[in-house]
Amino acid sequence: MEAVIIIVFVVGYLAITLEHNIKIDKLIPALVMMAVSWALISLGLDSFTQWFDSENHGLVNGFMDLPLETIIPEHGGEVNSKTLLMENTLLHHLGKTAEILVFLLGAMTIVEIIDYFDGFSTIKSFIKTKKKTKILWIFAILAFILSAIIDNLTATIVLISILQKIVKDRSVRIWYAGLIIIAANAGGAWSPIGDVTTTMLWIGNKVSTGYLIGYLLLPSFVCMAVPTLIASFLPAFKGYLEIEENDNDAPKSKFGPTMLFLGLAAIVSVPIFKVVTHLPPYVGMMLALGVVAIFAEVYSNSKFSLTVIDNKESADHAHHSPVHHSLSKIELPSILFFLGILMAVAALESLGILFDFAITLKETTPMLGTELNGEGVSDLVILALGVGSAVIDNVPLVAASLGMFSEPMDNELWHFIAYSAGTGGSMLIIGSAAGVVAMGMEKIDFFWYLKKIAWLAALGFLAGAAVFFFTRTLF
Repeated sequence: MEAVIIIVFVVGYLAITLEHNIKIDKLIPALVMMAVSWALISLGLDSFTQWFDSENHGLVNGFMDLPLETIIPEHGGEVNSKTLLMENTLLHHLGKTAEILVFLLGAMTIVEIIDYFDGFSTIKSFIKTKKKTKILWIFAILAFILSAIIDNLTATIVLISILQKIVKDRSVRIWYAGLIIIAANAGGAWSPIGDVTTTMLWIGNKVSTGYLIGYLLLPSFVCMAVPTLIASFLPAFKGYLEIEENDNDAPKSKFGPTMLFLGLAAIVSVPIFKVVTHLPPYVGMMLALGVVAIFAEVYSNSKFSLTVIDNKESADHAHHSPVHHSLSKIELPSILFFLGILMAVAALESLGILFDFAITLKETTPMLGTELNGEGVSDLVILALGVGSAVIDNVPLVAASLGMFSEPMDNELWHFIAYSAGTGGSMLIIGSAAGVVAMGMEKIDFFWYLKKIAWLAALGFLAGAAVFFFTRTLF
């Protein structure tokens, strides 16, 4: 049965990777893979030889001797049942996954509220020069900072939208877009709210905010700066741009700048809230959303209805609420994809498959020579994970690593995984959400990116990794 579950996972994984070829959205195979995997586990529960306790991060002792039927003692006490153990494990993984999804829903809604007030148009006012190299550095730094706050996907969408208003020549614009992808992925790696994979590690109590920034800020900056510096000398970034001044580029709402800075401040406050209260991050994100939503409703000058009343006037005005509008714009397919893939990986983890695979990797992979004290997981494994994230989705890769390795919180392993998974995807345009959205917005050819940008991303990735080998010795 284990072999069948692995086959289901591999087939589902291939379908996710090849979504553009088979014309099926990746959320569909992710959900099917999740449901089928857990169904097979339930049907073949008595045939499994081991069970992984995710909460205690170890195999369950005496799993083979547990009865299959659910035993409910009359007077309480411990219940020794495979069925109940499976149900509790499933509920545990669903709870952990829900923490991530609720967090992402809150962040997405805040971003959409900012966009409702056209707050991101404020960023265009920062660009005062026409020199191509200066504009390149402005966009790279903006991508690096903005992605750390609102996530790398949203930062890429915002900056390419602004880029389209500034750079009219598409042949030049796609060069800028390529460097924005690298900078956005680098910026998302060092922030607990900058990338889905980093958020997973943060919410999973594998990294803390302070140590994450300490470990990865400098490597991530180098990962962004090295490709940008090299690109500054390329012919595509020589000379000046012809920028047309357009009054239509100004924020459509007078509250746009206010909502931009309020929204960004609210999102940034979430890690602080976690440190002060010790509550899960999604609680802080819900508070941040509530505060931003209050101001959004107050600033909205449109009539709207907060209640469902069966009359025409209510129907006409219900959609005018900025909060309702923003909730309708969030990427629900992405949320469902994360649900499917995380729960599917949880199925492999529960059977101890990932645990066994981790042991095999540790025993068979040679040390690179850069490891601290020459022990632990080989750096070669994590670098391979980074390269792999350029080919396949980094979310399941990091989800798998959470089930594979048992190192304690803030171990350098988790921070290296955050760096590699976050920045490695820049080496192919399909290797990250930022790359895929840029590909769609600018119709960037896969092979053009491979020829022109991939080598810059690879140099940045390796340079940042080298710096990480140094920074981790400081902790």
